[in-house]
Amino acid sequence: MNQKITIALTLYLTSLFAFNTLGLKLMPFLWGTHLSVAILFFPFVYITTDVIGQVYGAKMAKSFVLAGFMSLVVFLLYSLFAEVTPWSSDALWVKDSYNTIFGISARITLASLLAYIIGEYQDVLSFLYFKSKTGGEKFWLTSNLSNIWSQFLDSAIFMVVAFAGIYSWHTIIFSGLAWWGYKIVMGILYTPLSYLYIKWLKNDANEN
Repeated sequence: MNQKITIALTLYLTSLFAFNTLGLKLMPFLWGTHLSVAILFFPFVYITTDVIGQVYGAKMAKSFVLAGFMSLVVFLLYSLFAEVTPWSSDALWVKDSYNTIFGISARITLASLLAYIIGEYQDVLSFLYFKSKTGGEKFWLTSNLSNIWSQFLDSAIFMVVAFAGIYSWHTIIFSGLAWWGYKIVMGILYTPLSYLYIKWLKNDANEN
């Protein structure tokens, strides 16, 4: 694996884990809705697989998805293990906060795992489908079309599994719709960055 792919994979996995560990915090949004703070870095997850698929093809993009899936599974197992280990009396002052935050983080990880594996594979498959229809041209169109569908699946699955019973259904539904719309907008705004990403990786690919 060359250095640039390693950097891309690092950005991909870091964005994924930031989403899982920081995503509980909600920010106020339009018309009384809310957005998770994780929305600021989660677009890098979908952008990276689209860019990798554009430059290196389906096999490499699917390898990124598999790496993310395996990382989430391991993190979930670590979280569950941490939950059941006994507490030292000197650390009891943080027990309730720890169990609340990381217990929910484990649930968020499970929700993300389900949403991720479905949404990301749908993104890769739909991206490759639209890419074949455009002959590899118009990356901006191919990427954003694939993201609209995959982000809908990701948002719907994640919001229900992660927050059912924690927030009201009104908050879950309307926050999910706002989240989906916001991710689409973010994907469009990040498109110029995607082209720089592609150029950066292609320079390395051409050298090899």
